[in-house]
Amino acid sequence: MRRVAKLSAACIASAALALTATACGSTSSDNDSGSPASGDGKGVKIGLAFDVGGRGDRSFNDSAARGADKAKKEFGGDIKELTAKTSDTEADREQRLSDLADAGYNPIIGVGYAYAASMTKVAAKYPKTTFGIVDSVVNGKNVDSITFTEEQGSYLAGVAAALKTKTKHVGFIGGVDVPLIKKFEAGYVQGVKDTNPKIKVDTQYLSHGSDTSGFASPDKGKEAAQGMLDNGADVIYSAAGSSGNGAIEAVAGKKGAWAIGVDSDQYSIPGLAKYKNSILTSVVKNVDVGVYDLVKSVHDGKPLTGTNTYSLAKDGVSLSTSGGFIDDIKAKLDAAQKKIVDGSIKVKTTP
Repeated sequence: MRRVAKLSAACIASAALALTATACGSTSSDNDSGSPASGDGKGVKIGLAFDVGGRGDRSFNDSAARGADKAKKEFGGDIKELTAKTSDTEADREQRLSDLADAGYNPIIGVGYAYAASMTKVAAKYPKTTFGIVDSVVNGKNVDSITFTEEQGSYLAGVAAALKTKTKHVGFIGGVDVPLIKKFEAGYVQGVKDTNPKIKVDTQYLSHGSDTSGFASPDKGKEAAQGMLDNGADVIYSAAGSSGNGAIEAVAGKKGAWAIGVDSDQYSIPGLAKYKNSILTSVVKNVDVGVYDLVKSVHDGKPLTGTNTYSLAKDGVSLSTSGGFIDDIKAKLDAAQKKIVDGSIKVKTTP
């Protein structure tokens, strides 16, 4: 995949974040991957502030982790990981970013929109350190805002759902009721309705506002999906971090029903292998590419800054084809993608 000028390169899904402090009674978990912080002066010292769920969520955070892992393998160095808790405060997030900066990590990446306010403050205090934020825009001379066109990938998921539903009834589960996840909902519903306006779409959010538990509650995801299945839906798309794993589990228990994954190609995730034959497709958001691009730019001495958007036009967001379940509708999906790219279809970012 290539990086383009006004960067549009890779990407979709999404969800939310928060990071917790490593110091004084912190509730966050941390992990060192590689050599100690002091290191040997070689490679790149990558600081990763994960969203709730952290590495191993099989979705959003894992995509970011893949980018950091690739960079470490290619350039050497080490990775320091901190994982958010749903109880994080703004002070926790500021402390976490500051601790990474004080320890010499560069770049420091906040994996989620919840880091926007804290990064605005901390980046200004450490002008010689490069920061990156996923899914939000922070105005700072030393900040790379890594954004994606989630709504475009979700539109294609909506087309696929509309073409595959047998009951003419589908569902959308959002982790947290915030603007970012509304983009997923908006694109999905538009894709469904543009394909067949008679299809019913159920929508449910697992938490609201500052409560990010909806991104890390598989039990809530399973319950929400089960309710939709019981109500007649047979295709359910979840943009809910690890909560989506619960939704996939529920769908797998219903013969003839399909789940649509998010952020990573969830058909290919080992931890979801037992459910893979129920995963129609996934809206892939290549957070890994955005993270890798930033680390590489720092390694090369030319740090990326400003807002860099990874779009459908540059293969930033896409539908996975693993399992071959959407091969029979490929022509229609390709036609929809072409219209989005050439501007014939304008995808909404709000429901």
